[in-house]
Amino acid sequence: MSDSELRAFYERYLQALNAHEFDGMDEFISDRTTLNGEPATREDLLSVQKHDVDAVPDLHWELRELLFDGDRLAARLINTGTPVKEWLGVAPTGASFEIVEYAIYQVRAGRFIHMTALHDAGEMRRQLAAGRPR
Repeated sequence: MSDSELRAFYERYLQALNAHEFDGMDEFISDRTTLNGEPATREDLLSVQKHDVDAVPDLHWELRELLFDGDRLAARLINTGTPVKEWLGVAPTGASFEIVEYAIYQVRAGRFIHMTALHDAGEMRRQLAAGRPR
């Protein structure tokens, strides 16, 4: 895929993710992939995403930067949301969070085969535990 095709692919993925449309993720994620270096199936990954959205119904990813290197792409995103259930060991307080996520992907045959994401879970917990609505 060219850089412009990868960009369009990733923007469609984020649009589906932000709409919490998990049923169509086979368009984007291979049946077998790796998640943060560990073997995973698409269903494993979707289980994590569905769990997160169940606890944080307004979970949103905003793309701030996207870089390409052949069949790999790297994204810097802003993640926001307000948990309504216990999440990451913190009871809901009405507080929202806003953190940076860095993600690296590899695409083969038009779908993700490797997915790695890093965000500051400690900062997210701190914001949620502080109990201040955003």
